[in-house]
Amino acid sequence: MHPDPLPTLQRVFGFPQFRGVQSEVVSRVLERERTLAVMPTGAGKSLCYQLPAVMNEGTCIVVSPLIALMHDQLRGAEAVGIRAATLTSADENRGETLRRFRAGALDLLYVAPERASGQAFRDLLTEAPLCLFAIDEAHCVSEWGHDFRPDYRLLSPLMDAFPDVPRLALTATADAHTRADIAKQLGIPADGMIVSGFDRPNIRYSISAKANVNRQIADLIAATPGPGIVYAQTRAATEKLAEALGRSGRPTRAYHAGLEPHIRAKNQADFVASEDMVICATVAFGMGIDKPDVRFVAHAGLPKSIEAYYQETGRAGRDGDPSVAHLFWGADDFARARQRIGEVEPERQAGERTRLQSLAALVETAGCRRRILLRHFGEDPAEDCGNCDNCLGSPDAVDATETARKFLSAVFRTGQMFGAGYIEEVLTGQSTERSLMNGHEKLSVWNIVEGDETALLKPVARALLLRDAIRSNPHGGLEFGPAARGILKGETAVSLIVPPKRERRRRGVAPAAGNPADTPLFEALRERRRTLAKDAGVPPYVIFHDSVLRDMAAQRPMSRAALAVLSGIGARKLDAYGDAFLEVIREAR
Repeated sequence: MHPDPLPTLQRVFGFPQFRGVQSEVVSRVLERERTLAVMPTGAGKSLCYQLPAVMNEGTCIVVSPLIALMHDQLRGAEAVGIRAATLTSADENRGETLRRFRAGALDLLYVAPERASGQAFRDLLTEAPLCLFAIDEAHCVSEWGHDFRPDYRLLSPLMDAFPDVPRLALTATADAHTRADIAKQLGIPADGMIVSGFDRPNIRYSISAKANVNRQIADLIAATPGPGIVYAQTRAATEKLAEALGRSGRPTRAYHAGLEPHIRAKNQADFVASEDMVICATVAFGMGIDKPDVRFVAHAGLPKSIEAYYQETGRAGRDGDPSVAHLFWGADDFARARQRIGEVEPERQAGERTRLQSLAALVETAGCRRRILLRHFGEDPAEDCGNCDNCLGSPDAVDATETARKFLSAVFRTGQMFGAGYIEEVLTGQSTERSLMNGHEKLSVWNIVEGDETALLKPVARALLLRDAIRSNPHGGLEFGPAARGILKGETAVSLIVPPKRERRRRGVAPAAGNPADTPLFEALRERRRTLAKDAGVPPYVIFHDSVLRDMAAQRPMSRAALAVLSGIGARKLDAYGDAFLEVIREAR
């Protein structure tokens, strides 16, 4: 029977109890069992190896995919008094780290899979006792995962060389197929899998069709205080977005792999330290960021898959506070995605088409967005989550099947050569030199759409592209896709989602992500935190999360003993920062 971990949890981390499945995972690790833990972002995965590492003799080897992520986790571990180090190409203290490891003076040693899989590292591990192997972002080990890293496949032989050392694999993003593959690749038994719920109830999911996406994102930013991430699909798009959004007055940066390394590093460091910056990035950004206070994640285009969308939106609200995830999509996103599917190996195409269909169902539904997300991961949630755009403002569904048939007929009658704009002109009878020259004004489809039906043409075109009933050819014209036949024959209905009309909110108001503690004392505590963070050279959240400051503002403790009762204040942080925050609270009396 292992020792009770609760006293260490309270003393080191300042938490009165475990959350979710943490207790179950920690218990298995302390029993030296091999374990795969699938836990949503923000559920406290790192604690599941940090706590056993503090309690047990020997060093825990943490395999993590990115240097930035390791350094972020290192800061957090050291802040609570854990003896930790990284062994990466970016570290100048390699000799000191090796000395500490050999002396048994490290609780945690973070390494990348490329280093961990080498013979030299394996030899090093024979020179000091080990207590645990922790494989972070374990979906990288599976070819079914969305971030497959070949070097992760080489970790099993490393761990097999130390058969008595328990192993813990951790991920936030893995469907049933990927979970089974992770367990197989890392030698974890079927009964060693612990799957927590995937729900992130503090995130509000919203999805909108693009209509001047720069303006739409600017409105989102204006209504949402705090740091945010905007994902764009190309490097050029990140820079254009950063320039456009920066005009709003919010500090804004771009991030992509094509930037000079020192600029990229500075932009990332500025964002991590900021309390209100917006970073416009490709999906290369984020996996290495453990920033808990991101208040919104916006997608300026379609993500690669449901798994990628879940992971990317999961970078919002890791501290548990209300946050927003807003996806802006266009029919051209689906057209480009289908084109990319045609370029991959034939054996992968069926799986890629299934992923795209899952995304189409997510953006097209009139029902609960969260329900579709969670069902994708094998859960059976309630019909109404109460915190997505559809549940908060039930949209109406309009039967647009007849308009869709007219649109498809016009595409066919004009020879499957013209774009959506011209098809609209034909259907609404807008005479032009081109329509006269082509003789299209004599067609049966000329001027057959009028009145209120004209407003349906653009969303119908979008819906037909999304369903693969029409496709863009290399010359920009529309041609039939495989789903066209069923619609034309009346076998398949086309319904459109009409979002409810919302009043335009006053700028700066954000019901989903506003700060419920905008009091003078809370702001004074935040200001003290900024000063302490600057002096310590760490981001503000490493000192304390906003939730801790809110508790201070609400409870107004007047002594160290009273402060120590608050969740999130362990012994090391109480000693380092307690008096500074008590001073602010006393001054506010």
